[in-house]
Amino acid sequence: MSTALTPEELRYRSPLMARPGAVEGSGPDAGVALHYGDPTHEQRALARGEGVVDLSHLGVVTVTGPDRITWLNTLSSQLLLGLEAGASTELLLLDVNGHVEHAPAVQDDGTRTWLLTEHADAAPLAEYLEKMRFMLRVEVARPDDVAVLGTAAGGWARLAGHEAHLLTWQDPWPRTAPGSTHYGPRDADHPGIDIHRALSVVRRDALGSVVDAFCAPDQAGGRPGRLAGTWAWEALRVEAWRPRLGREVDERTIPHELDWLRTGVHLNKGCYRGQETVARVVNLGRPPRRLVMLHLDGSEHLLPDAGAEVRLGEKVVGRLTSVVRHEELGPVGLALVKRSVPGDAQLDVGGVAAAQEIIVGLEGTTDVRPAERPGAGLRRRDLRP
Repeated sequence: MSTALTPEELRYRSPLMARPGAVEGSGPDAGVALHYGDPTHEQRALARGEGVVDLSHLGVVTVTGPDRITWLNTLSSQLLLGLEAGASTELLLLDVNGHVEHAPAVQDDGTRTWLLTEHADAAPLAEYLEKMRFMLRVEVARPDDVAVLGTAAGGWARLAGHEAHLLTWQDPWPRTAPGSTHYGPRDADHPGIDIHRALSVVRRDALGSVVDAFCAPDQAGGRPGRLAGTWAWEALRVEAWRPRLGREVDERTIPHELDWLRTGVHLNKGCYRGQETVARVVNLGRPPRRLVMLHLDGSEHLLPDAGAEVRLGEKVVGRLTSVVRHEELGPVGLALVKRSVPGDAQLDVGGVAAAQEIIVGLEGTTDVRPAERPGAGLRRRDLRP
């Protein structure tokens, strides 16, 4: 994934960083608050639907024009034909070898399609789309007058009544979409099934007033809302095993390794770049790596950084992609490890012991994989004349 940013983007700092207690985040969340002084209570408020997270650094790309849906459908892994206005989905844009390059959240409002993505990905995504326009009736833009806020557990409803609210994308994860499949547990057994995160787009000039309205007590005397940082947002994401472009994806990542087919890939749609790899790994199984949740030794005050090597004995077997202190689970993280790593093996991450919780199965297969490897019968002696 390209991380090239304009000078203006490199200097981005949210106006909400001026709020009391704000501590700035880092990496893909630089420019917004990691927390506002009390990450534990911020996470609890977010999980109750009473927290709102400043995600105004996220990138927004829009596509207008009568050909926008059919055009995006031909480019992406997702079946977008018939997408209804207001429906929430996501798509993956892959390279020719099936590696993930872009992974925006998608919603169409009836006149334009909104693509919400990482801060560092907005410019590369818009550039790629511009290159693929050809003679089609589409226009690609990067609006700078909008910003994104995050909520969970239905908290977006407290934003929807504000005059500056434009739309809300409700994360479909981890509900396996029609035409998709999963490499992890079935939906009902997935830890993310009751974690309902959402991204709301609001007018940027009203960002502060929208947050103030969210945090004010409602007229029925309900509890006031609370401004929360990305620490809380990431804690819920890691708990839900939700892959993120800016954390879990590197230059080798294919969707199967992250269990991303369940919401990002439709297996029965027409051709798109990288489709051959998607189909081949589904049919043959065994993606080279697998996403795993790591429960880190909590006796240490310091945690390893995202990107740290994951070791089995002296051998490097993967990397830590995300790490956070969860208010209930303690220190946890997501990691990409070699598929061959035993599921019961204790791992080491930067000197910290880590136990695995399986996300993508060790066998690397799904329920839509053919019972027999395609073409296997052609090698059988009993088929010889």
